[in-house]
Amino acid sequence: MVQKYQSPVRAYKYPFEMVMAAYEKRFPTCPLIPVFLGSEVLSDVTSDDGSVRIIERSCKLSVDAPRLLKKIAGVEYVYFIQKNTLNWRDRSLLIEAHNETFANRIIVLETCCYRVHPDNEDWTCFEQCASLDIKSFFGFESTVEKIAMKQYTANIKRGKEVIEYYLNELMQEGITEIPRWVPAEQRPLNSDPSSFTSTPSCSALTRPNPRTQLHLDLSSPGNSSRDVTSFSADSSEPSTPDADKLDADYIERYLGQLTPMQESCLIRLRAWLQENHKGKIPKDEHILRFLRARDFHLEKARDMLCQSLTWRKQFQVDYILETWTPSSCLVEYYAGGWHHHDREGRPLYILRLGQMDTKGLVKALGEEALLRHVLSINEEGQKRCEENTNIFGRPISSWTCLVDLEGLNMRHLWRPGVKTLLRIIEVVEANYPETLGRLLIVQAPRVFPVLWTLVSPFINENTRQKFLVYSGNNYQGPGGLVDYIDQEIIPDFLGGDCLCHVSEGGQVPKSYYQTEEDLDNPDHIRLWADTIYQSAQVFKGAPHEIMIEIVEGSSVITWDFDILKGDVVFNIFHSKRTPQPVKRETSGSAPVVNNMQLIDRSWTLGVDYSMVESPLTCREGESIQGSHITRWPGIYILQWKATGHAPSSGPSLSRVDDVLASLQGSTPRCKVLYYTEVLASHDFRGSMSSLESCHSRFSQLSVGTTSSNQSQGSSLISR
Repeated sequence: MVQKYQSPVRAYKYPFEMVMAAYEKRFPTCPLIPVFLGSEVLSDVTSDDGSVRIIERSCKLSVDAPRLLKKIAGVEYVYFIQKNTLNWRDRSLLIEAHNETFANRIIVLETCCYRVHPDNEDWTCFEQCASLDIKSFFGFESTVEKIAMKQYTANIKRGKEVIEYYLNELMQEGITEIPRWVPAEQRPLNSDPSSFTSTPSCSALTRPNPRTQLHLDLSSPGNSSRDVTSFSADSSEPSTPDADKLDADYIERYLGQLTPMQESCLIRLRAWLQENHKGKIPKDEHILRFLRARDFHLEKARDMLCQSLTWRKQFQVDYILETWTPSSCLVEYYAGGWHHHDREGRPLYILRLGQMDTKGLVKALGEEALLRHVLSINEEGQKRCEENTNIFGRPISSWTCLVDLEGLNMRHLWRPGVKTLLRIIEVVEANYPETLGRLLIVQAPRVFPVLWTLVSPFINENTRQKFLVYSGNNYQGPGGLVDYIDQEIIPDFLGGDCLCHVSEGGQVPKSYYQTEEDLDNPDHIRLWADTIYQSAQVFKGAPHEIMIEIVEGSSVITWDFDILKGDVVFNIFHSKRTPQPVKRETSGSAPVVNNMQLIDRSWTLGVDYSMVESPLTCREGESIQGSHITRWPGIYILQWKATGHAPSSGPSLSRVDDVLASLQGSTPRCKVLYYTEVLASHDFRGSMSSLESCHSRFSQLSVGTTSSNQSQGSSLISR
């Protein structure tokens, strides 16, 4: 695999002629670069007018490699050929180099370019790129590649230090200005020609190859939030010398300290996006997050970023801060919000998870709304990071989250809620990597390890390492929150001095519960095609039924449903026949009907299908959670039917077609919001499907348990 390097643009706040004079001092050898042992001029040609000088050198370099490898290779030193083209008229120096040693086994190409800063003619820019292609090397290709890359990156930044060292040396010698080259016909009479031509010998590096040069547009919409001012003689703020390139000072100021290879990955990925991506180019700090998430593996980061950009475009996530408005239920009962910043300047988000009725929020808002709200939080977090970068004068690319678990209990581990949480985590991990700088968890109860066991496998390893957990009151005092958050910013409910305006959460009234039809918003593109909870309408004489196929006996059918309107009877049947679903939907002005029947009118109870649980009467407003351990494989049917009618015994059962005709009348109907899941017996522990919701402080539950001689089952009823 060919290894490539592309530097950012580095700026010297000195004229080109001074930089060239400092550059000349590096030859024929440079003590400041130990691996550079010396050089020999092979040719030196100057144009007739003296404006262009081309020097070719052979440079001798030492190799920092194991003695055994040197012995196998049979060399102590390697030689490079360097060609340097100095153009005084254009004020540029192009340096091209390639290896002479092992040229048939290894190909090293390097190009550098010194040129005048486009916005300030008294400053000089420097760029560098290189490639390494190891064809074969006695079976040590991987070792040689690692040694070469390590030695190369160690000397990249040293090059700038060397130039600055010799610039200081020139000024100590009293040389603070060198006249620019001018054509002979423009020189004053009786002038000394040498004063207008300084012809430093030039050493080797490289100029970017047009096929791999990276074009980074800092004036693109993706970077419009940051003003990049032009360089001036007294400018102290980092800028970018070309609109399509990244400046090293800009990287350090706004993105942080990066190694040379990390800088190269950022520049190369940014250039690839500009060349191949047809949509909006993300900001540099956003690209950097994806590189960090993939340990700066360019191809992996590119694939991850491209998938995210496609997702953002498909679901219009770039506009979510303008289009998303939280509902009153979300504002009142979602216990989370932004709260100042931590000691490092990161935006601080507080989540009082233990005070939230997660079950009620899912049933009232749906997963779609919760996901959109979480996405808006992440988008707002990125925006706050940019603002804090400007406020604190240092790069801030992530935020801190403070999670208060006081009140967390088994109700929060309710299975559909955990599934919703895992789906949200999956979306956030894929599209907002490396945005969490630190997660502080306080007042963790004994049930927390259960939640952590469920959630942690879905969290990236780099993210998990940022978690700090405090049980009880361990977060107070030295070693606690004060190590990360100033005392005057710690929220009052955690013993701090700051009044926190984050909602206190609480139980969501069941009057907020909605079906997916109620939640459907035609103005939003659905982020999830499916939802965890389904809704159904039950009519007098027309129950709603769903089919569950069991492959292995002793599997566990679990359910969780709410009666939003009317009273229903809940039944579970085992069928010896495969039903043919009958579903009808009204059209025109008739109301939408989600009602399905599976038990055919020709079936006979006790012959074609059998009841495996005693009927359970459910009243309006009740929440029911339960499970059934199956005895046989086959088809199981869950049925909700309106109360006060004959059981589903065959021919007397009305069909959907019969009911639809009466929909325009005043026939009352029931609404059910339900969730079902099948678990293998080894995955089921007691009543984990309901997760002991009777212990929740949000509701008072009464327990009703039914069983038959054929199977075991139980239901919990919450009113």
